[in-house]
Amino acid sequence: LISDGPQLIVAAKSVPAKDIKELIAWLKANPGKAMVGTTGVGGASHLAGILFQNTTGTNIQIVPYRGAAPRMQDMLSGQIHLAFDQAASSLPQVRGGNLQAYAVTSKTRLAVAPDIPTVDEAGLPGFYISVWHGLWSSKGTPKDVVRMLNAAIMDALDDPTVRQRLTELGQELPGRGQQ
Repeated sequence: LISDGPQLIVAAKSVPAKDIKELIAWLKANPGKAMVGTTGVGGASHLAGILFQNTTGTNIQIVPYRGAAPRMQDMLSGQIHLAFDQAASSLPQVRGGNLQAYAVTSKTRLAVAPDIPTVDEAGLPGFYISVWHGLWSSKGTPKDVVRMLNAAIMDALDDPTVRQRLTELGQELPGRGQQ
C-alpha cells in the first residue's frame, strides 16, 4: 500500500443544501432531477454514486464523463450538481468558494482539510469510499525482490517531503507494518 485517498462529497454552489442531511432531503424532494458526475463508467466515482443512491434511498442521474477535468468544468458551471471526487481535484475549488464540500468518505478528517467533516460526523455513517494506490508485481516475483521494492517504497514514504506532498493531495499514508 502506498496511499489511500478518500473521496469528498462535493456539490455545485447552486445546490441549496448546507449539509449532507439537507442534501439527502433535497435529493429525495427532487427525484431523478439531480445529476452526479463521474469520471467514467465503472470507476470509483461512478460506484460511489450508485452506493450513495442505494444507501440514501435517493434517485439521481449518474452522468459519466471522460475524466475529472470535463466533469469539474460542468460542476463549476452548474450543469451537474454533485460529485464524489479526490481531494486533490476538488479542494482548490472548495477553498475558492466555487464548490461546497459536505463530507470526506473516511473515518477520520483529512489532515489537509480538517474543516470538512467525516461522513460519520455529517450524518451518513459508514459511507467509506477511497481509491488506494499500491505497487503490484507479477506472480512468482522472488520474495527478495518484493522485500526490496517494499523497503524502497516505505523509505520514500518516510521522506518528510514526500509525506507532506501526498498529504497535501489528500492522501492518507500507511505506517511501517501496514504495507
